[in-house]
Amino acid sequence: MTQPSIIKTSENPMQTIAVEVFDEYGEKLEKQIACERPLTVMLNWREVVTLMTLGSRPESLVLGYLKNQGFISDPNAIESLIIDWETNTAAVITTENVDHIEGALKKKTVTSGCGQGTMYGNVMKQLDGYQVPQVPLKQSQIYATLEALTHFNDTYKKAGAVHGCAVCKSNQVLSFVEDVGRHNAVDTLAGELWLNHQTGEDKIFYTTGRLTSEMVIKVAQMGIPVLLSRSGVTQMGLDLATQFGITTIARAKGLRFQVFSGADKISFDVKGHTKD
Repeated sequence: MTQPSIIKTSENPMQTIAVEVFDEYGEKLEKQIACERPLTVMLNWREVVTLMTLGSRPESLVLGYLKNQGFISDPNAIESLIIDWETNTAAVITTENVDHIEGALKKKTVTSGCGQGTMYGNVMKQLDGYQVPQVPLKQSQIYATLEALTHFNDTYKKAGAVHGCAVCKSNQVLSFVEDVGRHNAVDTLAGELWLNHQTGEDKIFYTTGRLTSEMVIKVAQMGIPVLLSRSGVTQMGLDLATQFGITTIARAKGLRFQVFSGADKISFDVKGHTKD
């Protein structure tokens, strides 16, 4: 595979900054807050979207976003990606024909996600009739994955106000990323898997955020069969997870979790915990 030329005009910006605040007793404190900044994505000189992001891994975020929206499909056709934090732009040049994006850019649906939160009309059409690989899952594996994830969330622990997402395999966290929008984090991970030619059938996707339709669709696009969240799930998110055959586990923290879909694929193997 030919790797694209990735140029950064400056170093990645800071993730957090210290500010002075007052607590409920009027005492002055120093706290960390998450840095949020815009990044306008240009594809072959067409403006596509402005993402609100921490900017920790902008190249993966941009490529994952463009891939998940169906704007590009061939990583070998990408010639260059220029990240310019002085102008807050990301310019992608590809030899792939991208004329089809004109119609898609005119047909947007605003979703319930935070940050940029838009999906395009052709995504669901591409997933019509699609199901992720159906794989078994052990209760003990869920607990081991949650335990492994306790060692991450660095930005959240310092400043809050961000979401974390991870791709896990065999109780190991393969990649973890935080961003101001959970969809930004999942796009970043999707970009990494795509560029590394990794498949999702043997992996678990974790998010600290709620499982909306947008999150479920993005995980389905990655081909990952298990979706694990510390938060809750929406009705449309659950409907789509069931449609795609994704095992959906929400409210997962410590020894507690709730399975919203795919319980028949889970082996409850921990002593003292049964399906009843």
